[in-house]
Amino acid sequence: QVQLVESGGGVVQAGGSLRLSCVASGGSLSRYCMGWFRQAPGKEREFVAAHSWFTLRTYYGDDVKGRFTISRDNDRNTVYLQMNRLKPEDTAVYYCAADPSISAVQTLSGAYWGQGTQVTVSS
Repeated sequence: QVQLVESGGGVVQAGGSLRLSCVASGGSLSRYCMGWFRQAPGKEREFVAAHSWFTLRTYYGDDVKGRFTISRDNDRNTVYLQMNRLKPEDTAVYYCAADPSISAVQTLSGAYWGQGTQVTVSS
């Protein structure tokens, strides 16, 4: 059973940066596709970014392309989300997820989810 714990959220001014971390326990992430998602108050959870362990390709939601970067460190069993040029509309709870299938991750059907970390961007 893989357990995921996110960290790195906080309050930042518009234009600033944050790096989120998602640490896994109970299993190696080296053969899992990883994804980041977010959910703002009153809105549905949406896809932010994903990384395939198999193809090493990365995928991004349209709203974050060019500003956010997903990466992983398999030695540390950790996946990161570097968020630059943050906007107030990026305010949300950010979750990470893991699944062997990239399509499952991209469709929010991942097998394992973390509890989330709050990101607040002030204007």
